[in-house]
Amino acid sequence: MTTKILIVRTSSLGDLIHMLPAISDIARYVSDAQIDWLVEDSFAQIPAWHPAVNEVIRVAHRRWRKAWWSAEVRAERRTLEQDLRARRYDIVLDMQALLKSVWLTRMASGIKHGLGFTSAREPLASFFYDVRHRVKFWQPAVTRQRELAAATFGYTYEGEPDFGLHAFEDEARVLRTHEDAYAVIMPSASRDDKLWPVEDWHAVFDHLTEQGLQLKILSGNDAEMRRAQELVAGRSNALVLPRMDLTEAARCLAGSRLMVGLDSGLTHLSAALGRPTIGIYKASTPVRTPLVGSSFTASLGDRGKSPTQETVLGALIDALR
Repeated sequence: MTTKILIVRTSSLGDLIHMLPAISDIARYVSDAQIDWLVEDSFAQIPAWHPAVNEVIRVAHRRWRKAWWSAEVRAERRTLEQDLRARRYDIVLDMQALLKSVWLTRMASGIKHGLGFTSAREPLASFFYDVRHRVKFWQPAVTRQRELAAATFGYTYEGEPDFGLHAFEDEARVLRTHEDAYAVIMPSASRDDKLWPVEDWHAVFDHLTEQGLQLKILSGNDAEMRRAQELVAGRSNALVLPRMDLTEAARCLAGSRLMVGLDSGLTHLSAALGRPTIGIYKASTPVRTPLVGSSFTASLGDRGKSPTQETVLGALIDALR
């Protein structure tokens, strides 16, 4: 007999990466699990990477809210609701605990599980679940998600987190034997208060160049691309990459020697792919969202406290060992 499960976690990039070990746990400990995942359309590639996910169901909330009451958006919302209500799940697990995720969770048929009042980011969301679970708030996101899944399905998990990204790792292992070694750099962010000083980045680039590494620079939009090009101007070993979809970015990260980036979803993806990864935190705290992976990771800095150039270079030396 199959246990049909709907996971509700729609965004964002880093949060979805942190979800993947919980999916591996469910697949491991619930032997008859059939897992569907409801996710924001722009991030639909991520759950599709995991071999234990049966079906990816897309929601376009970010696009819809720009024209919520238009005829087209109302029709799309109605279609999604009809689809979810027609499905029959044994358990619907909201792993986001926001009012916007509750709205989606309530559409689906099945026993609704989620975080309790003191555990949820938006406590009011807890009133809409059939079963509520208490999970300590101030601990790494990967651990919180694993604990919520374990509480929902009644198992005790063991072992290090498994992100289910082995296909990328296997492919990259072959590519690394044919390509020149390179480091991936993510110097841009959606907010200026996350940015790290130019002279500090240059020191990082100099060190990586001395180690014989090519530099591949990621950017997310035109403004970030221009900033990246200015940052590496005059460096013959540096390439600002064109915009890529998430799967292309994952392949690039998986093939790297190491990655240095600001606190961003792609930096967390690098760690999850098992690459040595250094994360620079300035506007957020690594207490709840540290880098987690099977290789070397360093989550440096904190909210309002930028890591020094010396600290990052020290981590680079350790990562390259």
